[in-house]
Amino acid sequence: MDNNEYFWQGQLVRLRPLTVDDAEQAMRDRLDTPGRQVLQLGLELPITLEAMRSTLARYADCKEVDGVILFNIDNLEGASVGGIAMHSMDIRNGVFSFGITVQKEFRGCGYALEAARILLRYGFHERRFQKCNSACVHTNQASIKLHRKLGFIEEGLRRRAWFFNGQYYDDLLWGMTREEFDHLYAGGPI
Repeated sequence: MDNNEYFWQGQLVRLRPLTVDDAEQAMRDRLDTPGRQVLQLGLELPITLEAMRSTLARYADCKEVDGVILFNIDNLEGASVGGIAMHSMDIRNGVFSFGITVQKEFRGCGYALEAARILLRYGFHERRFQKCNSACVHTNQASIKLHRKLGFIEEGLRRRAWFFNGQYYDDLLWGMTREEFDHLYAGGPI
């Protein structure tokens, strides 16, 4: 099947619903403390595999829970390479945000870029959102590079917004409108 025939698939990845079976990989991902901290999660308390399964069960099959929808990112060989979330959905004002993580061994392959484009297309073209707001810790060079490659506009800086590793970190604020997305990706492959 041509990837243009399936909305949730691009040239490199496909997004799929999270399942309880993803719990073991999610537990391994939680062990990447520096990676989790720059996702603005701070230092997380340890949890059990059973607790992770219970959490994933709430979000399984793309259920929207408290304004959050979670997807798994698989490469086209079928390997689970990360996850992406649509969150902070504000229907009244037409805005949303996203968060993304890629496992260490799959970083730098273009998976995050393509998964984010798929999710942005869904937010703008299917959910009718008019703007995506995003943020990242000012030291997260991978996220800064991703936002720039996606075409986000840097909108500002929230000083000392996060505390981890015994110090405060700034938050870079990013934004993209539906019109900006359409201008960048009109007719081209996601």
